Amino acid sequence: MNYKFSENYLDEKTVKWSPMREGAGLGMAELGEIKKDMVVLGADTLESCRAHHFAKKFPERTIQVGVAEQNLIGVSAGLAYAGKVPYAVTYAPFLIGRAWEPMRTTICYPNNHVVFVSSHAGLATGSDGPTHQMTEDIALTNCLPNFTVICPCDAEQAKKAVKAAYDLKGPVYVRNAREATPVFTTPDTPFEVGKAQVLREGKDLTAIGHGYMVYWLLQIAEELANKISIEVINLHTIKPLDGKTILKSVKKTGKVFTAEDHNVKGGMGSVVAQFLAENYPVPMKLHGVYDEFAESGSVKDLWKKYKLDKEGTKEKLLEFFKDERK
Repeated sequence: MNYKFSENYLDEKTVKWSPMREGAGLGMAELGEIKKDMVVLGADTLESCRAHHFAKKFPERTIQVGVAEQNLIGVSAGLAYAGKVPYAVTYAPFLIGRAWEPMRTTICYPNNHVVFVSSHAGLATGSDGPTHQMTEDIALTNCLPNFTVICPCDAEQAKKAVKAAYDLKGPVYVRNAREATPVFTTPDTPFEVGKAQVLREGKDLTAIGHGYMVYWLLQIAEELANKISIEVINLHTIKPLDGKTILKSVKKTGKVFTAEDHNVKGGMGSVVAQFLAENYPVPMKLHGVYDEFAESGSVKDLWKKYKLDKEGTKEKLLEFFKDERK
């Protein structure tokens, strides 16, 4: 499929930058116009998570529970039992981390339809530090039965994701970052939950990412086009996994590089590795946060230190590709 990208999308200086949380917030506000049974719940972070767009339009369908994330989950479960479609919104470490057990018991076990929309996922929270960084949320949601796990690549896709989540069954997690990142997809770019996107075709290496890392992979593929033919896959849905698309690509390239702003243990790379180990084992490199708590600092400094920026990711990809050619 030929996907539509924004004009000059690979040029960081001209492409639009916007946080995924902003796209998600606008998407919820637009969805609320037509879905009258939709309710948004927050934990004292509605504005920071951009859910205030919904709250301003529909105050009567907005519930502020305060800094009480476990209660946020309980109220969401009750609303789901009552026939509403709750959207529970707050920072990823508190939404998924602090409230994991009640989420497991009151949402996942009875398979209630609740949409969890996070902000502040990954390291891209800057100086807030490890307490507000979340690099374990994919592992925590993916391991729970009935969950759908979605990790949009930019603000435009985040808007589509929160809208698509309404029509799904059971618990849904939409993962968003705080920092402004390139918006390279457009309103016309297709999006389907559970269907990975091959954004660039190649024959030497399959590069799979989610979130803003997809943009770096596209840039890297263009910069290395004369040396390596890289196939880039946007794996925006971690669960259910689109094994068919991954398998088709890997059978062609024979090598896989995954990149994500998440712990490599239990993240998207681990999910792909498990699938390929069972179906088509090939050499792999999992790039991300290497099982550690990060420091505080500016987002760009953190990206650079932990090699989650374009240059660091490119360095890791080249190391892997050269090693495999020896």
